[in-house]
Amino acid sequence: MTYVIHGATGAQGGPLLARLLQAGHRAVAATRRPPIASGLPAVVADHDSVESLVAAYRGAQGVFIHLPVAAEADRLRYARNMVSAIAMARPRRVVISTSGWVIDEPGSPVQNPPESAIATLIRETEAIGVSMAVVAPRLFFENLLNPLVLEPAKADGVLRYPLRADYRVSWSSHLDVAEVAERLLADTAITGIVGVGQSPGITGDELAAGFASFFQRAVTYESLTPEAFGAMIAPMLGEGPAAGVVAGYQAQALATSNTITAETSAQVRLGLAPRATQRWLADLLT
Repeated sequence: MTYVIHGATGAQGGPLLARLLQAGHRAVAATRRPPIASGLPAVVADHDSVESLVAAYRGAQGVFIHLPVAAEADRLRYARNMVSAIAMARPRRVVISTSGWVIDEPGSPVQNPPESAIATLIRETEAIGVSMAVVAPRLFFENLLNPLVLEPAKADGVLRYPLRADYRVSWSSHLDVAEVAERLLADTAITGIVGVGQSPGITGDELAAGFASFFQRAVTYESLTPEAFGAMIAPMLGEGPAAGVVAGYQAQALATSNTITAETSAQVRLGLAPRATQRWLADLLT
């Protein structure tokens, strides 16, 4: 039986597919139009086609899902198509990544509303009754690989980011998500939410200290406003996507932190600790 991995040509699904194949599992990339350029094993699974999703999921040992970056109306349509396919195909296991959207902190400014695509996907999949777990990271270290963030840290010793210096975040890597998702695909006894990230969360100054240790030079943290960060990234991403990023960090400016719950963390539930800042930099840059 096969594991079907959404986003396997991207940042989240790619490391997971690689781990599964390296471990000798049968696993395929869920893609709209195979064959894919990388030559990875693939199956047609179009977010806009329930029929293709059913064909991909039927008989699967497990399915890893995360919603692609798109307009929320599109994401909601994709979520409902996936739910319909899961109900018909009934794969043995479903693991959903929140991709950083917050679904386990009611009342927080960063909490996603119940009508959102990710909340709908999780709630309606759970109602089907298939074996299911949710991987719940917060912010990804990989966001810091943006040249506008990474290069000043390397060249000038200044790590600039649109969060307060005292704002604690459960940072994690896509590599951490892959490790947790691999475990959850295999271990069907574990259900519910598994938070991924630093616990307790780390501040901007502590984040800069990890960069300083890796680059062997002084690095200080400099807080940017979401609007200033948006102006920096707009030429790279475009005005529309940049506006969405700004809105996300504006919400975080209203919160006290963005941290996972210790009791549901991968550290407690699975015995898996995420990479610290210095180790993540070493894994990605060396």
